[in-house]
Amino acid sequence: MLKLPFRAKSKRAALSSGQERIYPPPVTSDPRDAATPDAWGFVDTAFAVDDAGAITVTGNRYPGLSGETLPNLLPWFRSVIGIDFSVQEEDRGEYPPPVAASRSAPDFLAEVQEILGADQLTTQPEIRLRHGHGHTVSEINAVRTTGFSRVPDYVVYPADEDQVIALVEAAARTGVVLVPYGGGTNVTEALRCLPDENRPIVSVDMSRLNRIEWIDPVNRMAKIQAGATGRVIQAQLARYGFSMGHEPDSVEFSTLGGWIATNASGMKKNRYGNIEDIVLDITVISAAGKLERTHVAPRESIGLDPKQWIIGSEGSLGIVTAAVVKLFPLPEAQRYGSIIFKTFEQGLAFMYDMAQEDKQPASVRLVDNLQFQFGQVLKPASRGAKRIKSKAEKWLITGPMGFDPDQMVAATLVFEGTREEVQHQEKRAYALAKRHGGLRGGAENGKRGYLLTFGIAYIRDFVLRHQILGESFETSVPWSQAQELIDRVKRRIYSAHEARNLPGRPFVSCRVTQVYETGCCIYFYLAFYSRGVADPVSVYHEIEAEARREIIAAGGSISHHHGVGKLRLPFVSDIMSPGMISWRDEMKSALDPQGIFAAQVPLNDPQPASRQ
Repeated sequence: MLKLPFRAKSKRAALSSGQERIYPPPVTSDPRDAATPDAWGFVDTAFAVDDAGAITVTGNRYPGLSGETLPNLLPWFRSVIGIDFSVQEEDRGEYPPPVAASRSAPDFLAEVQEILGADQLTTQPEIRLRHGHGHTVSEINAVRTTGFSRVPDYVVYPADEDQVIALVEAAARTGVVLVPYGGGTNVTEALRCLPDENRPIVSVDMSRLNRIEWIDPVNRMAKIQAGATGRVIQAQLARYGFSMGHEPDSVEFSTLGGWIATNASGMKKNRYGNIEDIVLDITVISAAGKLERTHVAPRESIGLDPKQWIIGSEGSLGIVTAAVVKLFPLPEAQRYGSIIFKTFEQGLAFMYDMAQEDKQPASVRLVDNLQFQFGQVLKPASRGAKRIKSKAEKWLITGPMGFDPDQMVAATLVFEGTREEVQHQEKRAYALAKRHGGLRGGAENGKRGYLLTFGIAYIRDFVLRHQILGESFETSVPWSQAQELIDRVKRRIYSAHEARNLPGRPFVSCRVTQVYETGCCIYFYLAFYSRGVADPVSVYHEIEAEARREIIAAGGSISHHHGVGKLRLPFVSDIMSPGMISWRDEMKSALDPQGIFAAQVPLNDPQPASRQ
């Protein structure tokens, strides 16, 4: 029997007449949520060094991390990379870097003045700078040093769909190009402006289209504007007892439009699905006009479906203004868990078996030994009875139970659903873990491991100030090739580091983050010490490119959910036939003949953005 949320005279009445939609109030911005201009995250959160040389974490956003001192982090990191670097040698760079003046676009500006208000267009250099980059290590390094040879000339802030339509029409008439901007969290260089683009570039910031337009509690769907960030969507839906279920690592800053444009995946996809499973309909403003349906159905078979072309299109076909998405009731129960294994191979075998289960945890992620150690040194120093207990547990695990600290790995789990579902998920997960030699590690460690995801990007940008370049990249691969791919990529990175005679040792780590019956997503982390290295950013990208070629050779995809942008364009021809590439380019040319949407260049003539 269908269980209806909220008030209804009767279930039969609600089904026959339809319970009224809910229209949430507009979103009000919180000044405490301001983002840092030259790094990842909120301005109230940062990793800093105290007078004793230990890492401290400012703010209070992240339980178990914020407000804590981490005495073991720097010594451990020094030992891993083999460099006793000094924290006193911090290089914060000069922010903001030089920003070129806006290119003149008088005809466009004349039309825009009839479309937008005075506060909806700016040429302010720092704002234009922020709209011209994402969060790759090369981009953050450039923000702190040389800047970019080209950034958007104008930033506009449409407040409704009609204004987006008018902007696209004005761009077509006046010869400017548009680049949609959501949360600016991409790691594909999608926002970087090509230096040889001679037309004025306009960044279309969607942050004012940030509302949930309506919630349909009976049919469990909602229409949400594309500029709404994940944290706003989560908070608003929760007030009415619902969740969208999509929780990527970047959920605090990324937007619904960005998720659709990149074909995103969330950490809880096992229960709720990836973005393509959640989205029911999309409204897009294209060069050919507005793309929308008259109504939304649970599923359709309608031949060629323009909606499918938009998912993963990365801003190259139009501007997403809103989407209708599935909703899920807030889980009755949520519990965290963790499991430790003696080897990564045991953990991977557990992940494979877990992927074949009918009722999986909402999230299950496996980290290798280096990331396991990383999680341990990110724990605050324990005191008193807690310290004694911690030492006793460590002795038990590494002594009588035979776990080697230099080999052991961990899986973190999130269980969500009804109480009965959660109990079943836990029972099956721990039974499978036992079959593979796993040992329960406790709910507290599971919660810490899950929430730590939100702190990693802060650390990346902190160590960059100490001449350590680091970044993540991901792939998906069939199960039978997963272990081989991991081994090959790690060997390739060590070899590339040695061949270039770089200082110290590279930091190379991985985790399995999403599982499917057919394979898994693998996240890699790469970092190296760069002081004294000529053009270290180019060296980093050379090594990453070698790793990417090894991924492809081992049967992996060029991306699982980050997308292509400009960074991975050179690899598309390795995975697509000439016919596929021709189809993509011809579709782009047919739907956007003037090239109004310039977030991506044609695949048959890749021109990755200059990193200078």
